[in-house]
Amino acid sequence: MHTRDSLTRHLGKMGFEVLPSAANFVFARHPIHTASDLYLELKKQGVLVRYFNKPRIDNYLRITVGTDAEISILCKRLQQILS
Repeated sequence: MHTRDSLTRHLGKMGFEVLPSAANFVFARHPIHTASDLYLELKKQGVLVRYFNKPRIDNYLRITVGTDAEISILCKRLQQILS
């Protein structure tokens, strides 16, 4: 729960909207960058998140809450992509 909350805070600081979650994942979307573009760029960099090209969730990344170290890598890579 602590790692999920930390992930949510970090994503929020980067401008993401994160849906409330009590699960082992979060759904997050960015107001400028599409989920599909973020997914592909993260994948190129070896960071795997889920993307579903389905109505209602096609602009969200599904991010599984991993270890603190994994979340740190994800956030660093996202920050690089967004800058």
